[in-house]
Amino acid sequence: MSAPTVLRYATRVQVFLVRHAEAVHDTLALPDAHRPLTQHGRRQVRALGDRLRWHDCEPSHIWSSPRVRAIQTAEVLAATLRSETAVEVVAALAPDGPANEVVAALGELPRDAIVVVIGHEPGLSAIGALLIGEPALAGIAKAEAVRIVDGAVRWRFAYDGETPAMAAR
Repeated sequence: MSAPTVLRYATRVQVFLVRHAEAVHDTLALPDAHRPLTQHGRRQVRALGDRLRWHDCEPSHIWSSPRVRAIQTAEVLAATLRSETAVEVVAALAPDGPANEVVAALGELPRDAIVVVIGHEPGLSAIGALLIGEPALAGIAKAEAVRIVDGAVRWRFAYDGETPAMAAR
């Protein structure tokens, strides 16, 4: 029996996992995939972007789930970061998308890439767990960012947090 395959990615790639901000509730007329951000959600993203800018988040890639709320989060975040990086829609970031495909795609990037990944739970924490080589990563709240560098969580904070929660070493 062979050993399980371990996914690898360029550990020098910085990954910012960001969960989409608050969105309107789904209805019969507005299904889940089409739910836009609320005005409060847009404020959440701008506040998170301001905080990320202070922490030197200058993305070379911005990847988003195909869901409207995630794309809007990505666009508002890019504008707040004053980034000219185009938002790339990545199908594997949809709810219940395969986390291993996202990690494999990260492995194809240059070692100095800085990637902002906008998606949903529990998919984002599954991606994070694979990146840090642990069985789980604590769930990510709406409008919260988790920074992973060299295969380890460096910090995490929400749009309204006082200071980043530093990872234990």
